[in-house]
Amino acid sequence: MEYRRLGRSGLQVSRITLGCMGFGKAEAGTHPWTIGIDEARPIVRAALDAGITVFDTANMYSHGTSEEMLGTLLKEAGVRDEVIVATKVFVPMGPGAKGGGLSRGAIFAQVDASLRRLGTDYIDLYQVHRFDSAVPVEETMEALNDVVRSGKVRYLGASSMFAWQFATAQFAAALHGWTRFISMQDQYNLLMREEEREMHPFCVDQGVGVLAWSPLARGRLAGAWGERTKRMETDLYGGGLYTYDERSNRDIVETVGRIAADRGVTRAQVALAWTLHKPAIASPIIGPTTVDHLTDALGALDLALTNDEIKALEAPYTPRYPTGF
Repeated sequence: MEYRRLGRSGLQVSRITLGCMGFGKAEAGTHPWTIGIDEARPIVRAALDAGITVFDTANMYSHGTSEEMLGTLLKEAGVRDEVIVATKVFVPMGPGAKGGGLSRGAIFAQVDASLRRLGTDYIDLYQVHRFDSAVPVEETMEALNDVVRSGKVRYLGASSMFAWQFATAQFAAALHGWTRFISMQDQYNLLMREEEREMHPFCVDQGVGVLAWSPLARGRLAGAWGERTKRMETDLYGGGLYTYDERSNRDIVETVGRIAADRGVTRAQVALAWTLHKPAIASPIIGPTTVDHLTDALGALDLALTNDEIKALEAPYTPRYPTGF
């Protein structure tokens, strides 16, 4: 496994992050494709054996049961102080003003709830899941600073929002001497490259590390054009993410397949290797639901694409409106 600093922070992360959205009770929340703890256990064990140190979840994943499973599995493995636990706050977890959003009350209530579910007394990377336009950014950033000062959180991160929103939050924190975000978790893959225009240059300039979510475009880059998975059939949120410019998307997917065949590797490895090639990306987040999926993804670390291959992969892309915010 390779490791690098997350932006200019002191936090060192593995070059692959294990996403835990696929862990949880299928009947809870909105992710019916999830797997239970007995199926998740060998995946977490294999990830640890491979040297993966970052485990990413969110309070809303399967309504908290993803956090519960991750906490249990890390405790079983006895590795809590050796790994980075990342979780998120924003999506409503219940009724009332403290159930969701990024108000001071919501942040204080939800960080404690996540700590209970994870079975830990600190969160390594606490991320705002989205930008909350209903709350003054100063209120959010001061509250986040306070949870860091309390010792409940060690680093702060953010997730999908417009670059101007992220800049507003960062500069508000800097102006008041509060803790700034060290990471941005955004959607980035061969089918969605809009973050290259504003967000990634800003992150590189400001020393913010990028954790890329959906590097395989919800599986679309891992299979032939038109192939459908169980998740594609049931993912109400992800189903609308990649519906733009079908011709462009098809050409990209077919180019991935051609290069994979020429190199004797899998499509997933080609797509992930392209993401790893990008200087802004500290660690793409993979969400395996089998050990084979994980093993396949790890193979991307050993795949060096040529400049010609990278140009071929990028050539069919067309501008599109960013989604997933």
